[in-house]
Amino acid sequence: MEPGLRRLYIFGAGGSGREIAWLAGQVLGDAVPIAFIVDDLAYVTAPVNGISVQLVSDVAVQEGDRFVVAVGDAGLRRKASVACIGVGLQPATLVHPRVEMSRFVSLGTGSVLCAGSILTTNIALGEHVHVNVDCTISHDVRIGDFSTLSPGVHVSGHVHIGKDVLIGTGANIINGSATSPLVIEDGAKIAAGACVTSSVAPGALMAGVPAVRKR
Repeated sequence: MEPGLRRLYIFGAGGSGREIAWLAGQVLGDAVPIAFIVDDLAYVTAPVNGISVQLVSDVAVQEGDRFVVAVGDAGLRRKASVACIGVGLQPATLVHPRVEMSRFVSLGTGSVLCAGSILTTNIALGEHVHVNVDCTISHDVRIGDFSTLSPGVHVSGHVHIGKDVLIGTGANIINGSATSPLVIEDGAKIAAGACVTSSVAPGALMAGVPAVRKR
């Protein structure tokens, strides 16, 4: 538990929000209350899984109130983060108790690591990175701000993943080397089930086994 955490606000009350609320409950137990927040009145609903939903603009922020963003799209996650910080909330980092990782892993604020994931050694995650259930990240990997690993992604050693990258469910990223890491540039998208064997250009869409550029 992060020291001084009074209340956790989860931006987004959809499927990802409900999953992260479960994760937060596993981490925090009953010690810290949880609430959903949204930025549009159309999304304010009755409580979801027993958790209240309110507008981010209506939050009366107190010391120790923090947030995580439960939105898959990197651009929307950035926008939501700005909205939360704008009302005075600070980002929290959530790591499920069934995550395994060495002490040689650094996590950026706002990042979320879900159950069953394994991170080995000399790994650096940026801010607001999402690592979904049952992912593996091997040695000497860097992942940039607001990037997402969907469920069951496997990242081999010496891989550098840029900002705003989306890697789809079950994709595999083959290793680079110490002198020539495999690089997935900013804004790239890797389709579900793809096997990436070489570096990926900015904004490219890759799919297939081995993965080839589709856009």
